[in-house]
Amino acid sequence: MLDIKWIRDNPKALVEALQKRSWPAAEAQSAVDDLIARDEARREHLTELQTRQERRNAASREIGNAMRSGDAALAEKLKAEVGEIKAFIQNGEARERELDKALNDALAVLPNVPLDDVPVGKDEHDNVVKRTVGEVPARPNWVMEHFEIGEALGMMDFERAAKLSGSRFTVLKSGLARMERALGQFMLDLHTTEHGYEEIQPPLMVRDEVLFGTGQLPKFEEDLFFAPHGDGRLGLIPTAEVPLTNLVREDITPHEKLPLRYTALTPCFRSEAGSAGRDTRGMLRQHQFYKVELVSITDQDSSLAEHERMTECAEEVLKRLGLPFRTMTLCTGDMGFGARKTYDIEVWLPGQNAYREISSCSVCGDFQARRMDARYKDKDGKGNRFVHTLNGSGTAVGRALIAVIENYQNEDGSVTIPEALRPYMGGLEKIESKYAHPPDQ
Repeated sequence: MLDIKWIRDNPKALVEALQKRSWPAAEAQSAVDDLIARDEARREHLTELQTRQERRNAASREIGNAMRSGDAALAEKLKAEVGEIKAFIQNGEARERELDKALNDALAVLPNVPLDDVPVGKDEHDNVVKRTVGEVPARPNWVMEHFEIGEALGMMDFERAAKLSGSRFTVLKSGLARMERALGQFMLDLHTTEHGYEEIQPPLMVRDEVLFGTGQLPKFEEDLFFAPHGDGRLGLIPTAEVPLTNLVREDITPHEKLPLRYTALTPCFRSEAGSAGRDTRGMLRQHQFYKVELVSITDQDSSLAEHERMTECAEEVLKRLGLPFRTMTLCTGDMGFGARKTYDIEVWLPGQNAYREISSCSVCGDFQARRMDARYKDKDGKGNRFVHTLNGSGTAVGRALIAVIENYQNEDGSVTIPEALRPYMGGLEKIESKYAHPPDQ
């Protein structure tokens, strides 16, 4: 959530920021004008409330003076005035809550302001390559996509998953099921033992206010799954960013404890409401998938450096697995709602003959902290500031499985296991068909 004081002082800057995020100029100007008008109405009402409260206090003193001087008529007149003021204040407090809610509702749907060095653009075609790691090998004519390999191995079953749950689910078996587990464990061990992240096992279902804190609500409600709970509901997490970031909600963290770095391996649940017709085959876009998440909580001076560090931690996963990748700086039109700057890491998939996203690392500034009321004690101990939050995939386990399958596939249909994973696979070097004779293709 943006700071309304900053908006009042910098309305033109916010209009320009919204336009960079592909808002039409008239819509951006209207949204900013509406915010300022809502805030002005709220401030005028608060001023009137304060004036009435001051008059009530003064009239109460005047009643005492009138009673002492024996002026009963004046005392009664003042009492009537105080009664009217009390009624106004009672109604005024309810009106204050209405005005607060109206302002906060309008603020809640505004995206974050991009940093100045973020490239301006409309969509993924305007993203900029930051670096490329690893060479893309020549593509043999026998190369297949991951789902073709997995089905031929007898270890990836989409038909049975559809019978159980519908589309965008997968049943993994045998060696591929074990490899997915191995990938998650490998990533967790790397981030905890070498990168200094604290492993967390968070709840997988959270309250609405927690989803609001990280920006999923109210704007992206259709992308979420919910389950009834008591008189309300709980949302299934779309990413572990949600519970990990909210670990500091409504807290004041001592400065000396920063930065906080958390990691978790969890299932994630997404309705994929906006992706109809995209990546319908295979495991690239699922309703349920595993991901290792990275979250950092920093002070305001450290967040940009932490963003570079977090991205390098995610990249190291792919380096250890020997997977070619490139890191992209997302343009303003392709960046997430709560981000000020985002790097996407795209792994090479020879089956698709394309780079595909496997990690997204974002710095959010104090945008989420304002929604969560998450603060830290300043260095001098005299004041409190909003923390800065960062999140990234370290990485998406299912997509890492896809990348390993496609990059380590062999002409005979087997998949070589990367050396980094072999300790997690009992020393196994290769995954081969579970069939004596692979089924006809």
